[in-house]
Amino acid sequence: MILQILTLLGAVTLFLFGLSLLSGGLQKVAGDGLRAFLASMTSNPFKQIITGIGVTAVIQSSTATTIMVVSFVNAGLLVLGQAIGVIMGANIGTTVTSWIMALFGFSFNMADFAFPLFLVGFFLRSQKKQRTKDIGEILIGFCLFFIGFAQLRATAQVLITPEKLGFVQAWTNLGGWSIIIFLMISIVLTVCFQSSAATMAIIMVLVTTGVIPFRLAAAMILGENIGTTIAANIAASVGNLAAKRTAISHTVFNLFGVTWVLCLFPLFLRLVGSIVTLFGLPDPNTADLTDAANADAIGTSLLYSVCTMHTLFNVTNVLLLVWFIPQIEKLVTAIFPSKEGEEDVYRLKYISGGPLNTAELSLEEANKEIVNFGEICYKGFGHIRDAINAENSDSFEQYRAKLVKYEEITDNIEREIAAYLNEVSRGEISERSSLRIKGMYKTIGEMESLGDSGESISRMLQRARSHGKFFDENLISRLNRMLDTVDEAYQAMLTNLKVPYGALKDITNAINAENHINECRNTLREEHIVNIEENPDYNYQTGVFYIDIVSELEKIGDFIINISQAKVKE
Repeated sequence: MILQILTLLGAVTLFLFGLSLLSGGLQKVAGDGLRAFLASMTSNPFKQIITGIGVTAVIQSSTATTIMVVSFVNAGLLVLGQAIGVIMGANIGTTVTSWIMALFGFSFNMADFAFPLFLVGFFLRSQKKQRTKDIGEILIGFCLFFIGFAQLRATAQVLITPEKLGFVQAWTNLGGWSIIIFLMISIVLTVCFQSSAATMAIIMVLVTTGVIPFRLAAAMILGENIGTTIAANIAASVGNLAAKRTAISHTVFNLFGVTWVLCLFPLFLRLVGSIVTLFGLPDPNTADLTDAANADAIGTSLLYSVCTMHTLFNVTNVLLLVWFIPQIEKLVTAIFPSKEGEEDVYRLKYISGGPLNTAELSLEEANKEIVNFGEICYKGFGHIRDAINAENSDSFEQYRAKLVKYEEITDNIEREIAAYLNEVSRGEISERSSLRIKGMYKTIGEMESLGDSGESISRMLQRARSHGKFFDENLISRLNRMLDTVDEAYQAMLTNLKVPYGALKDITNAINAENHINECRNTLREEHIVNIEENPDYNYQTGVFYIDIVSELEKIGDFIINISQAKVKE
């Protein structure tokens, strides 16, 4: 008995490991194309749902899709309303896995073909080419998935029987309480496995072996849909406000669906039964596995009824709630309201839909995005000033966290614009457009460096505070002088960025601002040296932190002038 239990747990583990390998390999093979597809196919609710279905069907994991969506919202690449639509689609996409298990795991023993495929997968996995290795990983994951599933079925048929699980059957005759009990059991199983597919496999085994009737299998399907939202909420717990709202929207969506289905539970089960009987199979609501003459047909009916219930619930729920995405958005915003002074994350505004028909039009969209990028960088610069002038530790930590976040934002925006420019450059472009793209690459690289500098200054300030070194009013005043010159440079940069393509001929404003930065830096360095030599009250270590920040601000000026120079050369 103990060995059988351990074998069952091992089979579940192998099943989950295979699914993890399969999903990971599919994501690697799909690569940036899948990521770009998810980021771009979100202009309306229909596209959002289709995107969620497609991505989840490809990578065989609604959890992976949802976590990916949460990360996109956290990075500012999707807004909340778009993410909700994609998650709705992911709920439908996850039903594909159930049908694969039903069609290939029960109808015939896929494990018989697994070992030859495993050999092929191992051979491919040992090759040097990365794509070939990823395909090998997919095959190995596919094989382990079905080997684990086959062992799960075989062990369960011995271990999970009505006779051995009499205590479970005692819970099946408690009326409405039975539905609640099995719904909760399914939630716990899904949370423990962190996989709705594993829970669905167990539900299939339980219902086809006669341990539970179809109505309780349906209740477990509802519970699985609640439990699968937990992983996204865990992933979002370390994310920003928008990511938390995205994750909780998945929970709200599924909870609402489970609630209305429970209210109409008998009608919903009859609807599932009607659909299954249309295909000549027995009604699962009246199925009796003890009927030996029809045992195979009844088993097939129960199996397909579970998949039909899973699909019908998710499709119907999406069709009902897709019209209420704005209301769901308002609800989750009320659950996680913005705190005072907390900002929404920035995101791409112009190029999320992919390149336009012509390179020239696409580059105009990219240029708009770069101007937006510059404004985001300038907003981040404001937090440098806030952090330097912070009067207490709490306010400093608030601005330091924002600078760290802005560094992440600039990294993400640079990557997305660069990916867009890469896609544009693959088409037929003129030599002039090619030169313009090179200038844009230079510009976004310098902007990303601006975010790095802001985060570096936050670390310098944090180190100074950790050593008990604080700038007095005199040093703060000098740093503000330096900040004012950098602000002047930012204004010149933004002005130049907004000049139409080919029209910028003179960047005297940027050059003058850069000269002012250098002059201010030189003055502050000289004052620093004089203070070290002549002022006995001047703390040398504090001065070191101070002059490091001055140097980093001057470096910001270098990045800014480089942007204007890149623009004038386009």
